[in-house]
This record gives sequence, C-alpha cells and structure tokens, in this order.
Amino acid sequence: MTEATPRLATYPLTRERAFDPPDELARRRAEAPIQRMTYADGHEGWLVTGYAEARAILADNRFSTRPELLHSPIPQRGEFRSEPLTPGFFIRMDAPAHTRYRRLLTGQFTVRRMKQLEPRIKEITESRLDAMEREGAPADLVESFALPIPSLVICELLGVPYEDREKFQRDSAVLLNLGSPIEDVRAAVQDLYSYLHGLVMMKAKEPTDDILSGLVAGGELTNEEIGGVGLLLLIAGHETTANMLGLGTFALLTNPDQLAVMRDDPAAVENAVEELLRYLSIVHIGPTRTALEDVEVGGSLIRAGESVTLSLGAANRDPERFEGGDALDVSRPAHGHLSFGHGIHQCLGQQLARIEMRIAYPALLRRFPNLRLAVPAREVPLRSNMAIYGVHRLPVLW
Repeated sequence: MTEATPRLATYPLTRERAFDPPDELARRRAEAPIQRMTYADGHEGWLVTGYAEARAILADNRFSTRPELLHSPIPQRGEFRSEPLTPGFFIRMDAPAHTRYRRLLTGQFTVRRMKQLEPRIKEITESRLDAMEREGAPADLVESFALPIPSLVICELLGVPYEDREKFQRDSAVLLNLGSPIEDVRAAVQDLYSYLHGLVMMKAKEPTDDILSGLVAGGELTNEEIGGVGLLLLIAGHETTANMLGLGTFALLTNPDQLAVMRDDPAAVENAVEELLRYLSIVHIGPTRTALEDVEVGGSLIRAGESVTLSLGAANRDPERFEGGDALDVSRPAHGHLSFGHGIHQCLGQQLARIEMRIAYPALLRRFPNLRLAVPAREVPLRSNMAIYGVHRLPVLW
C-alpha cells in the first residue's frame, strides 16, 4: 500500500448491486489486497480483500477468534469483547479448546451421514413444493420454501421441535441484525440458550435419536456446554442455507441462461451450487481475527494484538483466483471458494448445506418452470442490515 492510499475509516456495507459486494471493497482489492483500516472503537487494524491473503489467515493458528481479543468494524458488535462466552460456543474458541468440541461433533456431520439424510431432505422439499402449489401464486419464496427446508432439517437433526421455530427464528433475527442494541442481543442469546438448555435437560431424562441426545449420552460435555453447542448449530443450520436458497433463486431468476442449466442439466448442479456459493458469499462482514504474534501476510506485517477483518465476498471475486469472478457462471470450476471458511473453523455443516441446495434448487425450478419475480428486481428487500446477507422476502409467480 502506498502512502497515497487513504486509510479506510469504516467497513463498507452499502451494496450498489444486489449480488455484488460493495464497490469500495473491489477498489481496495485492486490497490492492495491487504490494507490498514480503522475500527469502530478507533483500533488500527487491517482489511483483507485478496483471496490468497484471506485463505492464509484463515489457515494460520497464530490468528485468534477469541472475542476478548477482537475489535469489531461494527459499533454495536464491539461491546461483545466484555461479554462472557456462552458455554459450548466453540466458534469463538482457539485450539485446544476448539479442538475438543470439533472432535466430538465431526462424527455427527460426516459426508456419509449427510448422504443418508438425502431421502428425508427430498421428502421435505417435495412437501414444501406441494404446499406452494396448493396455496397458489403469488408466494413469498423465503417463507414458503427457502426458510422451512433447512429449518426442518436442522430441527430433526438436533432434536429441536419444529413447532418452536418462531422462537428461534425471532431470536436469530435479533442476533444477526447488525443494528440490534447490545441489550436486545444479550436478551436474545439468553432466551435462546435457556430454551436449548431446557431441551437438553429433557433429553437427559428422555433421549431420542438426534445430535443433542447423542451428546448427552456421550458424557464428555456438560448440559450447559451442549446447550451452547445447540445454540450455535441451530442458528447456523437454518440461517445460512435459507439465505442461500432465497438469494440464489433471486440470482438465477435474473440470469435465465444460468437458471436453465441448473434446471435442465443434473450433471451441472453440483458445480452450479459451488458457483452460487462463491458468487453470493452471504457472510456480509468478516470473519475477524486477531494476531497472537507478529505475522507477515502478503508483504504486510500484522503486529500482535491487531485485528484483521476479511471480506469473503471480495476474496471470492479476486481475479487472481477466479477470472471474470464478477459474473455468475455455473459452468465455472468454483471449488476452493472461501464461503464456508477455511482452516480449523471451516463450516462443520457444509456438506449438509450443499446437499440441501443440490436438492432444493433443481426441484423448485422443475416443479415451476415458469417461476418469475412478482415485483421488479429493484423492489426485492435485501438483508443489507444483517450479518448473513440475503433477501427478506422474494415474491414470485409461476
């Protein structure tokens, strides 16, 4: 970075186009893939927009994810440094504490086990399509299709009653809203944690065939830890895939040639899902890490104690890694994207999310070959205020 490049004062969140990261991030990446940035609390840290640099940091255990060390680019989130860590919330732990939880959970999310879920995921998908057909158009695709499928799947997998979905979806919305006051976020965390901890206590008395019961029976975690694990998996298990299904369908409807490939060529679906994951990069901001010691990345020396915020959206569009990456091209070999992260914190449920998308997108497009937006594209409400990007609603006709 040259002295002529001004330091970025705030992390850009405003998107000029629905499917693209903020233009400022692309401009910064073209200048230098790692640059100085001032955080919301005045901390002088770093912004990373380059693919190679982001991947290197995610793979380097000299960068910590512990909340008391992190500075946030979002003012409201900076106050969490002083918050006690929820038991079992292992995404905010470093090794070896993180390793302990990861080892216990990896066996629950093997590729083999996720493949065994395919018939049930297909059944859930078809039931949602049947309901859409019965109720008729217009419909909100988020409410009717994108949200129920992963919510039902993760509820069954964890052992959470689906009829309680309004509670956890409401609390999740508060947690992921970048503008939520810390008091509201604290209350939502406590409400959701209390609910899951109570559920774990019930399963200790009357176990069923699900992940929470299995963790209780395993005896290696306390009920408090299992409640925190459940909180993390429940939020991640429905929010991410639901927003990929909603935003991904929106992207396909505005790129009819790409939609046709997804709908008509079963052999192309796996790669098409990877390309949608790369192209949309729904993690709106971050992740953020803090250096535990001095580390050189991409020619820049990051000092111990300095926080680094990675833009996965900008990294996944880096022309050094994905030529012509600003275009959606479902024939592109998009494997290697960072949408599920990288390194020890790579998304535990990524294979489940992939299977859900590989089933849901083609099934939707084949059932409703004339699927189209019910409003102009500019009127689709976007989740610009949320940590997980997507659409709040997607009105469709068929």
